[in-house]
Amino acid sequence: MKENNKLIIANIQKLLLAFLKRMRSGPELFSIALCVIAVIVIISSGNNESAKDIGDYEAGKVASNDVIASTSISYLDQEATRLRQEAAIRQVPAVFSFSEETNINILYSWNQFCDYADKLDTKNIYAAIRLINNEYPGDFSNETLETYLSSDERLSFRDYGIVALNGILNKGIFSYRHEEIISYNNNVLELVRVRENETQREINSYNEITTIANVRDALEDIVKTTEAPSVFKEIAVNLLRPFLAPNVFFSYPESQRRVEETRGMAAPVIRTIEKGHRIIRKGFIITEPEMEMINLYLSSFPKKDPRNILGFIFLVLLVYLFYMILRGRLILGREINNSEQYLLSAIAGFYIIGSVVINNFSPGYEGFPVSLVIPTALFIMILAVFMGTRTAMIMALALPLGSYLAGALDNHSYIIALVSGITASTVLHKAQNRMSLLKAGFIIAIANCFAVIIILLISQAELLDYPAMLFWAAFNGIISGMLTLGFLPPLEHALNAVTSFRLLELSDLNAPILKKLFTAAPGTYSHSLMVANLAEQACQDIGANAMLARVGAYYHDIGKIENPDYFIENQADHNRHDDLNPRLSATIIRSHVKLGVEKAYSLGLPRDVIAIISEHHGNSLITWFYNKAQEQEEIVNKEDFSYPGNPPRSRESAVVMLADITEAAVRTLNKPTAGKIDKFIQQLFEAKVDHGQLSESELSFRDLEIIKKAFVRVLAGYYHSRIEYPKQKDET
Repeated sequence: MKENNKLIIANIQKLLLAFLKRMRSGPELFSIALCVIAVIVIISSGNNESAKDIGDYEAGKVASNDVIASTSISYLDQEATRLRQEAAIRQVPAVFSFSEETNINILYSWNQFCDYADKLDTKNIYAAIRLINNEYPGDFSNETLETYLSSDERLSFRDYGIVALNGILNKGIFSYRHEEIISYNNNVLELVRVRENETQREINSYNEITTIANVRDALEDIVKTTEAPSVFKEIAVNLLRPFLAPNVFFSYPESQRRVEETRGMAAPVIRTIEKGHRIIRKGFIITEPEMEMINLYLSSFPKKDPRNILGFIFLVLLVYLFYMILRGRLILGREINNSEQYLLSAIAGFYIIGSVVINNFSPGYEGFPVSLVIPTALFIMILAVFMGTRTAMIMALALPLGSYLAGALDNHSYIIALVSGITASTVLHKAQNRMSLLKAGFIIAIANCFAVIIILLISQAELLDYPAMLFWAAFNGIISGMLTLGFLPPLEHALNAVTSFRLLELSDLNAPILKKLFTAAPGTYSHSLMVANLAEQACQDIGANAMLARVGAYYHDIGKIENPDYFIENQADHNRHDDLNPRLSATIIRSHVKLGVEKAYSLGLPRDVIAIISEHHGNSLITWFYNKAQEQEEIVNKEDFSYPGNPPRSRESAVVMLADITEAAVRTLNKPTAGKIDKFIQQLFEAKVDHGQLSESELSFRDLEIIKKAFVRVLAGYYHSRIEYPKQKDET
């Protein structure tokens, strides 16, 4: 019993590890992310269900109903709070601070001047004046220097000058630009000075401060209050002015800090709507304040019930589980690759999320189905092009249902989306060119109009409602076709996917690479065309992608362009391999697969076509050169004489492989008949099966029989016997 329990636990652990490993893959994470976004969008969109009741209300319009508060609420009046903050901020004074470094530099310059003047010989005053003017050009007038140098009390002028300078510097010489302080209090400023690690603040009026413009008057007032000799007072302003510079500067960081402090201290404005208050009165024009009030009133409603939220979460999980089942073999009949998983997840997620968003932010005109705004046909046609009609039909049923359950579509919208999606999933079946998308758009437009007429008849709408609704129904279909045409090329290249339109373009024999193949390797070109005919016919008969097989056959041997003369179909009289070692010959033959894949990538061919190029020989043995090497060497490794590819993983790739070997081998038959060809092909097929080259291709024995018959039918028609004319008999 214990061993059984351990076995069960071990199996559960393996399953969990496999699940977690799968969850780490890109497509899984992308799908889960879309599910999370869908839950958030659906829940948040339903927080205010009553918003639909006033969807027509707008400032300046006449109210159709009364809106009365069912409960008392308090709310923050953001506009009034903003105005209060701005009023308080306008009272904040700009902050200025002293520059002690400037003060030191000014006093140092004055002392330097005095030291220089004290060293001069004043016996020749004019010579001394010239020396000072050379050292301080343009700073002083000759009269000022003459008075200064000829004074007997000149040595005391240094100290009186320091007193005067300290006086003006302590008062402060302000420097600022008007645009710097325009957003602050325009009457007063705040002056900050630090003395002995103590910060002092004082408020000054702009009318009382000293700037460079009025510094002479301020200096003159200070000099008058000193006990300096009259001679010094007479020349002090002219003597000291050159040394003065602004020492108080505007401090933007400190000013902004005060602004933020004031903003934070401003009390918010709280308004109250009392219960029973009539917010909007029927028949009256709605004003901006009333509209703001009702929006605030609606935003105060309680959030959704937790049970409702939980229900939406489970709904999205259910959709995700359906998606997991949908993309498997059970419904689609095949496994889908990573690119298709991304596409399928993106289509499902964007459709449901987008429909919820559009439903909540659209104007919401009464009786207007929101599905006429949502291009359902666009999403379905993209799926039809990239993943086939079967997938598109399933998603045409699933996507509108998902949006309906999410609350984005009402009954009428659901019917229109369903009709539009189902039509879109079928109109592109066997489409041959991109213009088919535009034709499909018109067909979808007709189907949309038909669905809208049914809805209008059921709802007993007025005749005046028909033109607008029919216009939008037709527009929805036509624009879906046009948008699909626009999105298709970038999606084809982004996903590197195979579509019927891209295959049709690649099947053009005028493509440069195919023209080059025709010129460089005409035998290979002819062989490729024949292989294409065989593969296309066989794929049609077994229900595979015939166009993919044809295109793959066209390009499967493009690697032979580099060395065409080393392949038998391009040789005339001389076989180059007669002169080569069998190993070298095998290397050249093997290389055309790798070279073909490299060329395919450089050409940007779809991955399915590249797979055919890579797999058209599988990993089979190059028998001729292997046998020849065995005759020359004792030990020969089969891997050295095997193709580097993998066995075909798709039916189309396997059919191209069989067509390739069949077309090349049948050429060796002498006077081939249908019976000979049938038996010969049977031997070729059995050899491929015995060597495991078809084990991964999903071809059944029934498929192989159908393929053989298709090959026989085509080859018998190609090699049918002809009458020998007399001249031909004589030549023979």
